[in-house]
Amino acid sequence: MRRIRVNLLIVIAGLVLGGATAIPLELELRVLSQNIDHPWIIKVRDALIETYAKYPFIGYGTDWLAFGHFVIAIAFIGPWREPVKNKWVVEFGMIACVLLVPYALIMGQVRDIPFGWRFIDCSFGVFGLLPLWFCRREINALEHDLSTAA
Repeated sequence: MRRIRVNLLIVIAGLVLGGATAIPLELELRVLSQNIDHPWIIKVRDALIETYAKYPFIGYGTDWLAFGHFVIAIAFIGPWREPVKNKWVVEFGMIACVLLVPYALIMGQVRDIPFGWRFIDCSFGVFGLLPLWFCRREINALEHDLSTAA
């Protein structure tokens, strides 16, 4: 159970932190651009500042993105409490992580995101998949132990 919960904690924390960072984007990009002088970061910062100045409601979209992260994180409380019964939540998360990769590559192309930056987005799927895979493996072992004990 301890290993299951540690892996779930990693996933929950990643979702909450990912959601939380989707809210103060303008501030984050201002700070990031002060520390990393990269043309793409500068371009995104300037576009966000200009867009938010004229159309502040556009930020509402990333507020909803954050909300989605928080809600998905809450779903992982089920496997935290009852891992075998809620194994499907872990498998759902694994599927989402796998689907993130082609989605980021395709939509990144559609939105003119530089190729290298798309790989950064893809890494969230890879790094999310790892703790979920370990978690599923531990849940399967627990499930086997429970079935042989019965």
